[in-house]
Parts: sequence; structure tokens; C-alpha cells
Amino acid sequence: MRARSLFSAVVVAAGALLASAVAATAAPAPTTDGDVSPMIVGGGNATQVYSWMVSLQSTSGSHFCGGTLIKANWVVTAKHCVQGSSASSIRTRIGTTNRTSGGTTTGASRIITHPSADLALVQLNTSVSQAPAPVAASSGAVGTATRIIGWGQTCPVRGACGAPVTLQELNTSIVSDSRCSGIYAASEICTNNTDGNKGACYGDSGGPEVKSVNGRWELIGATSRSGGGANCAQAPSIYVDVPYFRSWISQYAGTV
Repeated sequence: MRARSLFSAVVVAAGALLASAVAATAAPAPTTDGDVSPMIVGGGNATQVYSWMVSLQSTSGSHFCGGTLIKANWVVTAKHCVQGSSASSIRTRIGTTNRTSGGTTTGASRIITHPSADLALVQLNTSVSQAPAPVAASSGAVGTATRIIGWGQTCPVRGACGAPVTLQELNTSIVSDSRCSGIYAASEICTNNTDGNKGACYGDSGGPEVKSVNGRWELIGATSRSGGGANCAQAPSIYVDVPYFRSWISQYAGTV
């Protein structure tokens, strides 16, 4: 388990997200909204509008993954969300709590995937006015309070219930890497399944994990996969540590 250091002495967080429990392999985009299987199990409706929250969608508007706006024309997400896809097949909806309306919609012009990590960048075909999320100085120590955010079904068994239209959030925290099976400790975050039955699940991979630093949300993670268990939220979830990859991101998107 890698050592973690808090970016701020006071870290306030809350949370919610939907996440993906699938392995970090290419995930085909759903053909209809009914096929969407992201979820936050045990979360609740978003309590605010997150200007940087991104829904990755097909050109017909079907949501298939989450992402985070980190520059006016750059989104960070999970590699398995976009690997094998063309930029022209992706549409984004940014800065809304409703995955079917509001915010700004735009297309993509470029996809860049990390050579080894479950991380990708999507360059938008136009800059948007929404404020991007700052990337935190570090993900934080074990015990850091965080928030995971996303759209998706709210029951633990895949396909057993539909995906909500309203963005969901869940308060959670960073836990010991030893609780996540198959984690790459140096570059990933093990995120708690709150109360033993709340957390990220299938679909909406790529969505954000954030922490509050001096009153503002800062990005620390991108949803990758489950850390164990046959159903969602039976075990903690694994997130790619975005601050760890700051140098790689900055090669393409500029300083973050």
C-alpha cells in the first residue's frame, strides 16, 4: 500500500457516484438508455450542480460513462470507456444534474488513452463555458473523506433496476489498499463501500471521485472497477489516482 499525504489539514467530503465494477477492458456503448448500467448504490440525488460533471454519450444521446471536465476542452475518464471508439462517435453533456437535458452538449475531436493505466483523455471539439475541476495536489491519506458522483441504477445486481435521470452522489472515504483486490497501489485509490452496502457499480465508469479542499471540490479519482464481490457495493471500489498522472495529462491538456 502506498503512503498517502493529505493536501489540506481539513478535508471535508461527501459523496456519491456511480462507478464501474467491470474490469478495465473496452466497454461497448449502450444502444438505448435502458441499457445503461451505471449506478450509485445507496446514494441520493445530487445536492448541487457540478459544473465539471460530464456524461459521455453516444451521438443519439445514450449515456454510457462519466467523466470530469479538467480544462475548457478536455475531459478525463476511464480508458475502458472509450478504447476502440472513434471521437466522432462520442457526445458529451456537461454541467447538469439531468443526463437528458441542461448543461452544454458538444462532440469530441480526439481520444488519448494511457498506455497502461485505465485512464483516458477526451478532447472536445469546442471549448465550453463551465468551470473545470481542479486536479488535487494528491489523492489523500487513508481516511480522507470523498464524494463519488454519477448516473446509474441504484440496486446492486446488474440490470435489476433502471438508471436514474437525476445525478446521484454518495459520501465515502479512502480506505487501505489491502481492502481492494487487484489494485495497483502506487497509482490507484481504494474507495470505501460505505456501511458495507453503498458504493460504485456497473457502468458510468470514468466518473469523478472528489474531495473538498478549502471549500472547493478537487478531483482525485476516475472510476475504474470493483475491488471485489459478485455484486455492487459488496466491497470497496478502485479509482485511478488522477493526481498521480498529472504529468501525463499535462503533456496533452496543458498544466493541470
